[in-house]
Amino acid sequence: MTIEKGSVNAPYPSGTAVLLKEAGDHFEILLLRRNTSLSFHGGAWVFPGGRVDPNDFTDKENDIAMAARNAAVRETREEAGVEILPESMILMSRWTTPEGLPKRFTAWFFATGISDALVRVDGKEIVEYCWIRPEIALDAHRGGEMQLPPPTFVTILAISEFGDIKTALSTLAKQPYLIFDPRISQTRDGVCFLYKGDAGYDMRDANQPGARHRLWVFDNQYTYERSG
Repeated sequence: MTIEKGSVNAPYPSGTAVLLKEAGDHFEILLLRRNTSLSFHGGAWVFPGGRVDPNDFTDKENDIAMAARNAAVRETREEAGVEILPESMILMSRWTTPEGLPKRFTAWFFATGISDALVRVDGKEIVEYCWIRPEIALDAHRGGEMQLPPPTFVTILAISEFGDIKTALSTLAKQPYLIFDPRISQTRDGVCFLYKGDAGYDMRDANQPGARHRLWVFDNQYTYERSG
């Protein structure tokens, strides 16, 4: 199958795996550090994942979400040496890179729990890995020790609200997945990524009063707001 983009700046489909494992009385997530030489999020800590390939589509279906799920499984194997089962993965969210950026993706984020696994990175595209508690990863980002792209940050923030993996996965399985198609608003307080449901989304205006669903970016720090 040929994967085509609708225009020069249309996003590529991709899949991302959010891996959770038990660690004593808490749980940890797997993060991989991208090589600083990479043009897209070089040096950032991210979840395993990557672009959908033609082979990620099944013979019987032209289902892009299923292909993204298969891509997440394949990329986790290639980037981290970890095997996961596609049927165990729960769709959390779908993120699209804002318009106007030179490289854009529409990424489906899937969560799954795994037992302890040996992680092996290739030392080329991925140079480091860590199993880390969600709240510690957020603190490391706030302290400037760990660079997290906005989708990774917001996903970790959501995961950090759960006390254990079973609760996290059962809750995610029951609720609709979130769609993030950001629109950028430049303000004197910094850059604001507006998401659907925010009062300023349609007008791309962060100053509009009303409901909030947005991410503020100022000096490489994030503040996520979501009404209700």
